[in-house]
Amino acid sequence: MSVRLRLPAALLAATIAGAGFAALPAAATVSRGVTIPDFYTPPATLPAANGTLIRTEPLPLALSLPGLGSRLPGTATRIMYKSTDAGGGAVAVTGAYVEPAARWHGPGARPLVVLAPGTMGQGDQCSTSLALQKGLIIGTEDNQTTLSIGYEVLAMYRLLAKGIAVVQTDYAGLGATDRLHTYVNRLDEGHAVLDAARAAKALPDTSLTAQSVVGLYGYSQGGGAVASAAELQPSYAPDVRLKATYSGAPPANLAEVTAAIDGTELVGALGWAVNGFAQTEPGLRPLLDKYLSARGHDALRNLSTMCVGDALFGYAYQRSSAWTTTGQSLSQIIAAEPALKSFIGEQRIGTRKPAGVVRVATGVMDNLVPHAQARTMAADWCRRGGNVVYAPILLPNAISPLLNHFGPLLTDQGTAVDWLTNRLAGLPAISTCGILPIQP
Repeated sequence: MSVRLRLPAALLAATIAGAGFAALPAAATVSRGVTIPDFYTPPATLPAANGTLIRTEPLPLALSLPGLGSRLPGTATRIMYKSTDAGGGAVAVTGAYVEPAARWHGPGARPLVVLAPGTMGQGDQCSTSLALQKGLIIGTEDNQTTLSIGYEVLAMYRLLAKGIAVVQTDYAGLGATDRLHTYVNRLDEGHAVLDAARAAKALPDTSLTAQSVVGLYGYSQGGGAVASAAELQPSYAPDVRLKATYSGAPPANLAEVTAAIDGTELVGALGWAVNGFAQTEPGLRPLLDKYLSARGHDALRNLSTMCVGDALFGYAYQRSSAWTTTGQSLSQIIAAEPALKSFIGEQRIGTRKPAGVVRVATGVMDNLVPHAQARTMAADWCRRGGNVVYAPILLPNAISPLLNHFGPLLTDQGTAVDWLTNRLAGLPAISTCGILPIQP
């Protein structure tokens, strides 16, 4: 039997009861029947500087067409680069850079956009860079199945068609096989985004130059990641020439998101968050042992190798109260436990002025990643002197929280890409902070 190994094994075993991961021979990492390429196994020693390239290789794109002189939409390179996790430790992060076939028609050097993916899952097979290669990932092993779709390709190809170079991050532990993905961790994700820009600039034989400005693009989990990066850039990566950020439906206040997502189609994301929190802060593990029932431990263990499709099929509409010994929901436990409440509070986005101009888009009917907490982030940034363009997306209530969340992703994507392109071309944006109080 082949079972994916997550390291450090002792940490995960202590976090998720009965995980039962078995050691595998080198270069044999398997997750739910999907073999993870050797490329994704980090070396034992990492370089010192953030953004340093660890390794690269050509990445064949699943969706690629012949063009005049080069393939469309461009030429892809799989990358692994060094970043820093929330605890200050070195971490290897994977991703992909795509050199566009299209020309950049704006002024100056070709710009770069870091694309931070939306929720993909927690299994290594769910990584966006692997999805760019395979398109659709399907696997099965020991009655465990997996399904992952590379849905971020649409946003990426829209940017590439405008002549913008794109680098995409997989985040810490999503792809790289040495640790569990720290889902919605503010520092891990913000660092991974900024270091992806550094890594792309370090690649040889690209059209990027020292003068290439940088934009950030992300929706949902990605919206939170780029929002965090915009806050962290002045202190963590002042060398990254951040010009503009599009942050769609950001989970800025995890306490509110945790309460909203419980019992919906995507309740599995709660398991990904808890798994990641316990990896970042081992001191939280005794609380998991205190509150999680056997069913809860099983759910967290199972979710740790799942992608979005798997979680939708396996856990949709369940309530986290069914995973606890007390019958309390995870949001109730967070509110009752000071250590958890403090940890979740540290993940809040909106407490620092962001760099550059930021467009915050949120669906007014979004009740999965609640509209109100995203709007609050924009308002908090305005109060701190940020250059904010707040864009409430008005769509009818689709009843389904998942559709209320993803509807704005599709309807606003073209506008978001055009807005970001204009900012990278040097066109100014007018802040809407003055009218935000009268906007929904």
